[in-house]
Amino acid sequence: MQIYGASHVHGPQSISQPHGIRPSSATAAGGSSAVTDELHISSAAQFIDQANQLPEIRQERVDAIRQAIADGTYETADKLDAALENLLNEIA
Repeated sequence: MQIYGASHVHGPQSISQPHGIRPSSATAAGGSSAVTDELHISSAAQFIDQANQLPEIRQERVDAIRQAIADGTYETADKLDAALENLLNEIA
C-alpha cells in the first residue's frame, strides 16, 4: 500500500506570508468592506421535540412481529439460509 499524503497540502513556504489578504470583488468595485457572519437556525428543534415525544417501544410493531412468529410467517435470516441450503442440496 502506498500513501501519497493529504490533498491540498502546500509545500514549504517562506516566513514572509505568501498568502496575503486580497480585497474582495465587492471592495475593489467600491462596495462595503465590512464582512458579516450570519447564523440561520433551522426548524430542527421541532423535529427533536417530536422525536422526544415518541415512545421508546412501538408496541403495535412488537405485537405484529409476535403474531407473525406465532403464525410461522416471520422470515429470519436463519430461515432463509436453511431454505437456500435445502434448495441447493436438492439441486445437487
